[in-house]
Amino acid sequence: QVQLVESGGDLVQAGGSLRLSCAASGTKFNIYTMAWFRQTPDKQQRESVAVIDRRGSANYADSVRGRFTISIDNAKNTGYLQMRSLKLEDTGVYFCNADTTYGTRWGQGTQVTVST
Repeated sequence: QVQLVESGGDLVQAGGSLRLSCAASGTKFNIYTMAWFRQTPDKQQRESVAVIDRRGSANYADSVRGRFTISIDNAKNTGYLQMRSLKLEDTGVYFCNADTTYGTRWGQGTQVTVST
């Protein structure tokens, strides 16, 4: 089995930066893709923010392109989401998602709050 644990969420002022981490743990597994989703207060569904594959090919939602950077350290089985120029509308719970040897896994989420 594989477990994902996010960290790095915090309260930050608009214009600031945060880096989220997603650590995957388990036995004999591979991560094929890793993605970050977020659930904002005004939406019931989680929206995809960024996704990256093992080769490092990444895609971003239009709302974060140019401000967020997703990366993955395959040796550490850890993914990151570097967030810059944060806006009020970036507030939400950020979830890590990974396609692994054992199927799709989700983390428990980490809260990001952007204030004025």
